[in-house]
Amino acid sequence: MVENSLKKKSMFRKFLDWVERVGNKLPHPFTLFVMLAVGIMVISAIVAAVGVKVIHPGTQEEVVVKSLFSKDGILWIIGSFLDNFIGFKPLGLVLVMTFGIGLAEEVGFVFTSLRKLILGVPKSLVTATVIFAGIIGNLASDAAFVVIPPLAALIFLAVKRHPLAGIAAGFAGVGAGFTANLLVAGTDALLAGITNEAAKSVVSDAVVSPVSNWYFLIASTFVLTFAGAWITDKVVEPRLGEYKGGVEKELEELTSLENKGLRNAGIAAMIYIGILLIGIVPQNGMLRHPETHTIIPSPFLSGIIPILMMLFIIIGLSYGITVGSIKNEKDIPRMLGKVIKGMSGYIVLVFAASQFIAFFNWSNMGTVIAVRGADFLEKVGFTGIPLIVGFIIVTTIVNLFIGSGSAKWALLAPIFVPMLSLVGFSPAFIQLAYRIGDSATNPISPLFPYFPVILAFVQEYDENAGVGTLLSLMIPYSFSFVAIWIVQMIVWMSFNLPLGPDALVYLIK
Repeated sequence: MVENSLKKKSMFRKFLDWVERVGNKLPHPFTLFVMLAVGIMVISAIVAAVGVKVIHPGTQEEVVVKSLFSKDGILWIIGSFLDNFIGFKPLGLVLVMTFGIGLAEEVGFVFTSLRKLILGVPKSLVTATVIFAGIIGNLASDAAFVVIPPLAALIFLAVKRHPLAGIAAGFAGVGAGFTANLLVAGTDALLAGITNEAAKSVVSDAVVSPVSNWYFLIASTFVLTFAGAWITDKVVEPRLGEYKGGVEKELEELTSLENKGLRNAGIAAMIYIGILLIGIVPQNGMLRHPETHTIIPSPFLSGIIPILMMLFIIIGLSYGITVGSIKNEKDIPRMLGKVIKGMSGYIVLVFAASQFIAFFNWSNMGTVIAVRGADFLEKVGFTGIPLIVGFIIVTTIVNLFIGSGSAKWALLAPIFVPMLSLVGFSPAFIQLAYRIGDSATNPISPLFPYFPVILAFVQEYDENAGVGTLLSLMIPYSFSFVAIWIVQMIVWMSFNLPLGPDALVYLIK
């Protein structure tokens, strides 16, 4: 029995070693997209020469593959190169959201509010609060990975519990639950932009907004919070046993100035929300649709990104001025400049990814693959729930090799969004299925950018801990979260429940 167990463990470790070797050999995502763009140029020329064509299921028009190496193709590349980059919708959406959330993070509001949240709960709710804080902490994007897990370790130590269980719970919330939230985050805007770019080749009238997955993700926040708490208390921590590492730390209580800052930020937020409600609640409110007076659609939903940006800026300014992290008006552009500087890697990546997606769409390769792929899926009867579950599994596998969620979606969306749309799924639902596979397995991917960071936190409390230690802590969360999310997804599919204010599971025909 022990021999078999050791053998299985050895084989699993070999698999992880293989993943790490292969993943390390992959080029940087920027280089990868440059290579893919060049590859599309070559493939489009070959396929166009063969004369591959399909009938568009929507317009019934003949669609042929166009060569990017033809005269028309080269002139199009030269003429559209700048527009491909500047007109890439996710770029503006993400940068705008980053202004607001980044300022709130720079002034210290995010870290202080998370401390307040965790310190103010009874011991019986500590685990659930840590998971919940981790999930909503993704509003701060990558910053949550370096804030929540070590903070959770301190909390667990303070209540005489194992700090590694705290790190595991925090990492599960931030990493495995990354896509869930109660509020709209930068990730929603980023992915929606990529989805729209990919969908327009076959579903020209489908629009995926940053709130298109909102209802599903709100429900996911609570489902994963309770599931993560149960896994921590019943599976992970009992296996760890009593902590005997000897490390003693205390989590500092909030100062009176920090509490005052949170209070003033809360007051400012309530005033801002009150002003918004004046434009939303009345039947003729200016944030409702000017003709139908509805909220779906409405200027409120179409303008949700700048509205949220202003909310976070107001919160950040109120907190920063109160605690003194903002001393004069010069501090604001300095902080915003620092925030955008941190986004430089994303901007560089978008430059290459936007060209690849534009090349792919112009060549009609996406439409041809989508139509042929959809026909094949219908012929073999691989549709419905098995198809979506299969797509989620594909995403989890790709997640082992490419850490960036936006890079993965920019790679997968041009193929899977049109293909799955043609068999009846809405682009918003396809995006959601991707997010499940991409999010749940983050904590067990050795190539995930923050995996070594979390491992360093673990080693602070157990110097003998290694990759296997962290994986053994996180596997229960990842496997459980995938299974739970798939069950939740099946419920939504069965009743065609709204994914958000403007999206359903299936396309309306």
